[in-house]
Amino acid sequence: MKKATKKEIQEIHQLFIQRYSDAVTELDYKNAYELVVAVALSAQCTDKRVNLITPALFEKYPDPQTLAVADIEDVKALINSCSFFNNKAKNIIEMAKRVVEIYNGEIPMDEKELITLAGVGQKTANVVMIEYTGANLMAVDTHVFRVSHRLGLSDDTTALKTEATLVKKFKNNLQALHQGMVLFGRYICRAKNPKCDECFLQSYCKTKESFKV
Repeated sequence: MKKATKKEIQEIHQLFIQRYSDAVTELDYKNAYELVVAVALSAQCTDKRVNLITPALFEKYPDPQTLAVADIEDVKALINSCSFFNNKAKNIIEMAKRVVEIYNGEIPMDEKELITLAGVGQKTANVVMIEYTGANLMAVDTHVFRVSHRLGLSDDTTALKTEATLVKKFKNNLQALHQGMVLFGRYICRAKNPKCDECFLQSYCKTKESFKV
């Protein structure tokens, strides 16, 4: 697969920023606690689905203190339409326990500390930091992974390696790029039947065939 040239990378960078400078997550949340839970639930699950689940969950467990002492079967019942709900229920309760015990009930806004929470990997930590603090970080989900490969920005085989490559190539405005690439991948550069006729990056596309993830 052909790689994007330095000039193309610069132009792609500018076009994404122009188009998506105000983009934010499509997950609904009111505070850092709700954001962490929503992002954790969104792994391998659509934001739409998460937004249907979280109102009842947050009504019953409005903060880390209440979630930390929640009955796991009750939490499972509230999120059971979400993929991997058994595991996610266990993780968000463990996450809340640690937040209460170690961080006095406040979500730590530090990438390395976020990663110590159950169910929070580097991608989730970065998404939370990008969304909540506007941090200059990149997070790679399936949309960002697919878009990066189709535009010849990365040929890495893992999300973490792709993240490192994108950080190196783009350096700044990473938060806007992340949000933009997610929305672009979700609505235009889709895995199946990408909307190439609506694409503002058509001239930079290296392949719409590969990477249907």
